[in-house]
Amino acid sequence: MTRTAIRPTGVESPFGEEEIIVSKTDLKGRITYANDVFLRVSRFDAREVIGAPHNLIRHPDMPRCVFKLMWDTIQAGGEIFAYVLNMASNGDHYWVFAHVTPSRDGRGQVIGYHSNRRKPAAAQVARIAPLYRSLRQQEDASPGRKDGMNTAYGSMMAMLRDTGMDYEQFVFSL
Repeated sequence: MTRTAIRPTGVESPFGEEEIIVSKTDLKGRITYANDVFLRVSRFDAREVIGAPHNLIRHPDMPRCVFKLMWDTIQAGGEIFAYVLNMASNGDHYWVFAHVTPSRDGRGQVIGYHSNRRKPAAAQVARIAPLYRSLRQQEDASPGRKDGMNTAYGSMMAMLRDTGMDYEQFVFSL
């Protein structure tokens, strides 16, 4: 089954508040490790995910501009916290509050990325979802994918400037 054939079902793929979804990737975002919770919630087998791009679980309603911010941050050596809407292999969805950090070798060189994800509270999802819908609408309104992503990114950065917060402060304020 190809990823493009999967359509969102509108059904939530459940996981517990006490569970942590863990994955690791190489520098290009290909999965090198996925814990049992990742596999169960995403409904993928380890053979399907190891070596696959992490965007295998990207939900089509997730704004690309948030991933731009994430990649810009971690490739610069920083860490980021972000709300992310993911999609399981059967089209079910699941929200996570992700903490993504660079993985380093003994010399301090970045060799990949590590992400721990927890289940966010329903109230947090209710607060971030309208912003993400607005960002996706901006992305989709542009004739080009990259132009749309950049337009939405600019809008997100302007909103953050108006609140006087950076993205991390904003997500922790929800």
